[in-house]
Amino acid sequence: MIFHPTKLEGAFIIELKPFKDHRGLFARTFCAREFEEHGLKTNMVQTNLSISFPRHTLRGMHYQVEGAEEAKLVRCIKGKILDVIIDLRKGSDTFGQHIVVELTDANHKMIYVPEGFAHGILTLEEDCHLSYQVSNFYTPGKERGIRWNDPFFGIEWPTSNPVLSDKDRDLPDFEP
Repeated sequence: MIFHPTKLEGAFIIELKPFKDHRGLFARTFCAREFEEHGLKTNMVQTNLSISFPRHTLRGMHYQVEGAEEAKLVRCIKGKILDVIIDLRKGSDTFGQHIVVELTDANHKMIYVPEGFAHGILTLEEDCHLSYQVSNFYTPGKERGIRWNDPFFGIEWPTSNPVLSDKDRDLPDFEP
């Protein structure tokens, strides 16, 4: 794996190094030793699968608080998505800043999302599948979210009318 630091401290784009031959390819998607060498969480307690059928499905911007914060390792295993993360760590030099990364089944990239970040995805094709690992268990009372188009963050989405859940549609603006 090749670890590329981003402008947001602790967040990485990770490129897989596939080994290809006439049968197909093989690549490691997680190695505790390599993650530790980059100061990343290695205790992933849960792996999730998310499938979105319509193009421009937006899931996010979600995070957990009060001891339930979670690091995430996200990859697109089918289709093409925009993955968006926002640094919500109050003492961070990049507080309030975000990055947008395109993850596809063909580019073999993953994103490592540190604790204290909001996370969301937008599908760019129909029938997108994501696999992601998290370092903490989902805790319903500690889940939070912010509105996908909150003007405080100025995220430029390639759609103004995404497919949203009722819950995500009703998320509040962020209060810094």
